[in-house]
Amino acid sequence: MPQTLAEVLRQAQAQGQSHGLTRLDAQRLLLHVLTRDSNDRAWLLAHDTDPLPAPAAKLFQALLARHASGEPMGYLIREQAFFGLTLRVDPRVLVPRPDTENLVQWALDLLDTLPQPFMLLDLGTGSGAIALALKSQRPIATVHASDASEAALAVARGNAERLGLAIAFHTGDWFDAIPGMHFHLIASNPPYIAEGDAHLPALRHEPISALTAGPDGLADIRRLVDGAPERLHPGGWLLLEHGHDQAEPVRALLQARGFEAVTSRDDLAGIARCSGGCWPVQR
Repeated sequence: MPQTLAEVLRQAQAQGQSHGLTRLDAQRLLLHVLTRDSNDRAWLLAHDTDPLPAPAAKLFQALLARHASGEPMGYLIREQAFFGLTLRVDPRVLVPRPDTENLVQWALDLLDTLPQPFMLLDLGTGSGAIALALKSQRPIATVHASDASEAALAVARGNAERLGLAIAFHTGDWFDAIPGMHFHLIASNPPYIAEGDAHLPALRHEPISALTAGPDGLADIRRLVDGAPERLHPGGWLLLEHGHDQAEPVRALLQARGFEAVTSRDDLAGIARCSGGCWPVQR
């Protein structure tokens, strides 16, 4: 006899305690296999005595096994919430993190101080998270986004089309993707994990090229800091997400390159996870 939805959830939670399966995660996975909105928990409560069909039960168990192996929830349900948007994600891109919303908010705060209209660039866009969040909040902005991965850009373009947000996408390695263009603000969440870092095994399901950047994790950040002045309007800003222990060296790189008003922003845990600076109006 098929189990009810409530029974399936209780069993999944009991089995999943050892690998961090929360009740919310279990509910979202169950809604996914039932082809319901993954946030419609009220429907689950109203139908908790319904039997779970055999095909859905088989798929649910497969997703639980993938979750136990460390695969991100975003890949399992093929979507991730980010700054009020629902983005489609899969293993071609990193799953957007809540920490990156801090970078977006900083960018929005700065845009309110800049003259309109403004040109924005999201370097290494992945799923398109930063570019799409900025465009959704500041429709007047012209937003460009680049990535070296055509596969990642296919995901980003799909998100932009589905959300009805106009983004200009470019393929290429960092600034090579946008020759001759200048921007009022450049934001990026580049790879910043050191090769051989102890945390990498836990991230094995995500694209390694979007995670690591040389022996100290700063190789790509160095390239961005070095190249940004040639792509910024005077008074323009470069904002970078980085690792929990990289704020000081990133600020030092910005200051050495000649950026002004160099500072960092903390995440909700009080850890400096973004740093940036303004390119001077006069040099």
